Amino acid sequence: QVQFVESGGGLVQAGGSLRLSCVASGSPFSMKVMGWYRQAPGKERELVAGISSGGGTTNYADSVKGRFSISRDNAKNTVYLQMNSLKPEDTAVYYCNAPPVMGLLRNVASFRSWGQGTQVTVFS
Repeated sequence: QVQFVESGGGLVQAGGSLRLSCVASGSPFSMKVMGWYRQAPGKERELVAGISSGGGTTNYADSVKGRFSISRDNAKNTVYLQMNSLKPEDTAVYYCNAPPVMGLLRNVASFRSWGQGTQVTVFS
């Protein structure tokens, strides 16, 4: 079973930047689609961004397009989320996970397990 360890969250002023990291273990990372997700208080968990196994295809939620960038380093079993121009509405716990294919990135309810996530808080 794949395990995820997210890090890099913090408290940042609106307009600032953060870079999140997620290290995955327990399965061939280079063959996996990876996604970043977030859950704000009182809201459902949602897709933020996804990336194909080779990194050539990415997918973003409309709310973060042009501000966030997902990337991966298969040699380090790590996926990153560069977050720029942060807004208070980006405040959430951020998680990573590995859907079977790119087409299932948004199928949040299907994931068996999650890491502990990393808290991002943006203040104005």
